[in-house]
Amino acid sequence: MSPSVLNSDLSCLAAEVDRVANHADWIHLDIMDNHFVPNLTFGVPVVESLLKRISIPADCHLMISDPDRWAPAYAEAGASSVTFHIEAAANPGRLCRDLRAAGARAGIGLKPGTGISAVAELMTELDMILIMTVEPGFGGQSFMSDMLPKIEQARALAEATGTDIWVQVDGGIDISTIERCASAGANVFVAGSSVYLAQDPGAMVDRLRALAMVATTP
Repeated sequence: MSPSVLNSDLSCLAAEVDRVANHADWIHLDIMDNHFVPNLTFGVPVVESLLKRISIPADCHLMISDPDRWAPAYAEAGASSVTFHIEAAANPGRLCRDLRAAGARAGIGLKPGTGISAVAELMTELDMILIMTVEPGFGGQSFMSDMLPKIEQARALAEATGTDIWVQVDGGIDISTIERCASAGANVFVAGSSVYLAQDPGAMVDRLRALAMVATTP
């Protein structure tokens, strides 16, 4: 479980992370530059400062142009996982290697319109495939159920490597959608508005985890 802070109170970011820290496995930080997506959030200085205040590992999702140049700085700042978009990267294989060399897990994200074949030749270089189940840029969007086959395809690619590659889903993940994603093969779940707009965000993380586990229990 990797709750996204996008729909939290960004004026007190560390305190918002603390609301879920004892329930989640990661905290998901959405980095947007107003170029790759039409929204602007925060960058390396905020991430670096935040990581000094929290103990939960950070999962940075970079929705930015030119990640080849900018992504390694997030790993160097202390992010445990850094995901960039295949649509924005000039040399994704080399960037994955750079992120790993800087001490982070390397993830590659795919927008809804990008086929899974875009990462097929990169499976030995990455640690996680992110399947976007909404168009990236804003929280609170509706889940795109037609992405479920892509999740299945990502799981099949991951399994074929014989290594522990994670399949993450992000967008519209809530109590009505998480079981379908888990059944399709996702094992890392980003939930933003469903968690931070709940009365008790930590309890919602627990509830979502339980639903995902039920869906994958034989």
